[in-house]
Amino acid sequence: MAIRLGLGLPQMKQYDIGRDVPAVARAAEETGYESLWVFERVLFPEPATQGLYGVPGLPWPETYRSVAEPLVTLTLAAASTGRARLGTSVLVAPLHIPFQLARSLATLDAASGGRVVAGLGTGWSHDEYAAAAVAPFEKRGKVLDELLDVCAAVWGPDPVSYEGELTTVAPSEVGPKPARPIPVYLPANSPRASRRLVDRADGWMPTAQGADRFTEEWTRLKELAAERGRSRPIEVCVRVNARYTAKPYEGAERPLFTGSAAQIAEDLAAHRVDGIGEFLLDLQAPLRDASELVDVAAEVYGLARAAGV
Repeated sequence: MAIRLGLGLPQMKQYDIGRDVPAVARAAEETGYESLWVFERVLFPEPATQGLYGVPGLPWPETYRSVAEPLVTLTLAAASTGRARLGTSVLVAPLHIPFQLARSLATLDAASGGRVVAGLGTGWSHDEYAAAAVAPFEKRGKVLDELLDVCAAVWGPDPVSYEGELTTVAPSEVGPKPARPIPVYLPANSPRASRRLVDRADGWMPTAQGADRFTEEWTRLKELAAERGRSRPIEVCVRVNARYTAKPYEGAERPLFTGSAAQIAEDLAAHRVDGIGEFLLDLQAPLRDASELVDVAAEVYGLARAAGV
């Protein structure tokens, strides 16, 4: 069975959001991509109080200087397509009021005919937390737990009621409801996060770091699921942050998913491991415009499928 392929939508500064998101979404669906994805960055601090991913001294990429709001971007894509799933990879949960985010996701799912996939995380940027978070960085896990609770309540039957640290919902009718249960994908980057995923989520969304690394993490996650009595399968969507180059990369040690369309497709084929159901391919960062994104995405798709992905 072929692995599903998804594409990251254009959200960065070089793109015209209103024009390019619908155009890329339509083209990707016509090419065969089965899902369309967005990510979240809310600001670009100068100077940053911490490095990228919290790594001291690691600079933020210039492409993060302007990133379109994810749910607005997905809404543009939803209105321009009819089949592709619409995913977030990821929404930084503590940057959102739980009740409002639950309602937004439900409305988008209802409007799109049941196509939303909610990838949620806790983020890492202290600058983003200072600007937009509903609770301090130290409480990020608790906020994600409450968001999951609120989503389950809001997406479930009326009357909805909930009382938590951030949210109180008196018994109420809350609609519209999702067209179907919205799948929730979570990270597994710590023991607590892994337990939360096994106990509460539908799927896992790791970032591609090589087949061996994936296999190790996947084995640990399956063992944890067995220990905690999970019977239903864990869906797996691997995020691939690709760096396309017009000419093949010729260095001695080529970084994973860096190079020509053929080299990226080759890496996808090498990364195909039992358990992976989907690759999310984000190509947008180094490309100059939507036309190039459409062309490169189509080329990579064709070569990946020819390579057996």
